Amino acid sequence: MEFRTKVELPVGQGEIRHSDPILLWGSCFAENIGKLLTDNKFHCDVNPFGILYNPLSIAKSVSLLLDNKVYSAADLRFDKGIWYSLMHHSSFSSADQSECLEKINFRMARGREMLGKAKWMIFTWGTARVYEWKENGEVVGNCHKLPDRLFTRRLLEVEEIVSAFASLLERIRQVNPEVQFLFTVSPIRHAKDGMHGNQLNKAVLLLAIERLCQLFSSCHYFPSYEIMLDELRDYRFYADDMLHPTPLAVSYIWECFCESFFTAETLRVMKEWQDIRKGLEHRPFDAKSTAYYTFLSQIMLKIERLKEKFPYLDVQNEIALCQTRLKK
Repeated sequence: MEFRTKVELPVGQGEIRHSDPILLWGSCFAENIGKLLTDNKFHCDVNPFGILYNPLSIAKSVSLLLDNKVYSAADLRFDKGIWYSLMHHSSFSSADQSECLEKINFRMARGREMLGKAKWMIFTWGTARVYEWKENGEVVGNCHKLPDRLFTRRLLEVEEIVSAFASLLERIRQVNPEVQFLFTVSPIRHAKDGMHGNQLNKAVLLLAIERLCQLFSSCHYFPSYEIMLDELRDYRFYADDMLHPTPLAVSYIWECFCESFFTAETLRVMKEWQDIRKGLEHRPFDAKSTAYYTFLSQIMLKIERLKEKFPYLDVQNEIALCQTRLKK
C-alpha cells in the first residue's frame, strides 16, 4: 500500500555532470541547492547579487551582467551609516563606500564570466510579489528594511514574467548558445498575504514557468514546491516557523534532484567524494600518530586518483589540507 502521493520526477529532461559549470539564481532554496552542489564538487556560482526572490529582480540582475554594468557611487544609496544597492543583498552593504563597490563589482565580474560558459542556469523563484521603488518605478532586489511608504508592492502578471524572461533567455543564448535553463519554485511559503495569498503567488510562478517551457526546448522544470506540498506535507518537515523546510526536507528534495538529473557515473563520483570528505572531517585521538599519518596518506591517494580520472574537479584545497596535516 502507498500512503503518500508521489510526485512524478522529470527524469530524462537533461543530465548535469561535474564538468558542467552551473550558475544559480534565486531564493534561499537556491542557496541550499547551490551549497549541496558545491559540497559535492560541482563547479557553481550561486547568486552573484545575493539572494533574490522574484522573477523580475532576477531578470534585471542577469541583464546587468549582459550589459557589462560596472557599479559606481552613483548606483549606491547611503542611509544610517551604510552604503547599499537596492539590487543587491545586504551582505554586499558596508560602512565604506569603496568596500561596498568592490564586493559588488567583484561578484558581478565572476557572475559575468560564469554566464558566458555555464552549461546550466538554475532559477529558483520564491515569490511573484515585487517591491517597486516609488522614485522611479523600478523593481528592486532588496528593500534593506526601508519604510514601506517608499515602495509600491504588487503581484506580477503571468505574461509580464513570461515576456521579461523570454527576451532575457534569447539574450543569454546569444552569448551562450549551449546553455540549458532549469526552473523551480521555492518550497518556502510566503505567509505575509495569508495562505490563500501564498497559493495565488505560487500559481503565478508555476503558470509562467509552464509557458516558458512551452516556448523554449532549453527550459526545464523541477517540482521542488510540489514535492514539499504533496510528499512532505507533514509539519515535521517544516522548521519552527512552519514556513521553511527542515534540513531533512531539503535533503529529500536534493535526493529527488539527484535522481532527476544525475547519471550513474555522476552519483558514483559523488559517493567517492563523500567518503573522502568524511575522512577529512575525522578528528583523530592523536594527530601525530603513525596510524593517522597512514590514514591521511590513503585519503590523499584517493583524492589524487579521483582527480586523475576527473581532472575538472577542484580539489586543491583538500590536497593542501592533507599536506598541511602531514607536515605537523
